[in-house]
Amino acid sequence: MSEQTPPKSVDQIEAEIEAARQRLAGTVDELHARTAPKEIARRQVETAKVRFTEATRTPQGDLRTERVAALAAAAVALLGIGVVRRRRG
Repeated sequence: MSEQTPPKSVDQIEAEIEAARQRLAGTVDELHARTAPKEIARRQVETAKVRFTEATRTPQGDLRTERVAALAAAAVALLGIGVVRRRRG
């Protein structure tokens, strides 16, 4: 047969409630920190840096000149298109 647990005292119940409040407060603080605009921006910048490094470097750390040249050509092309649009517009 199953044993019944003895009823909890008021002090035990209050201690459990206080522990639950502390856990909830910690969770709310963590969520607030994660969703702060500065933190989101910091994570996005870090992700962009990692992706750029992966795109322009080999796993050994050598520069991938063909990809860097392609990125530079694309940047020059975009700048050229911007200049042409400004002159016509």
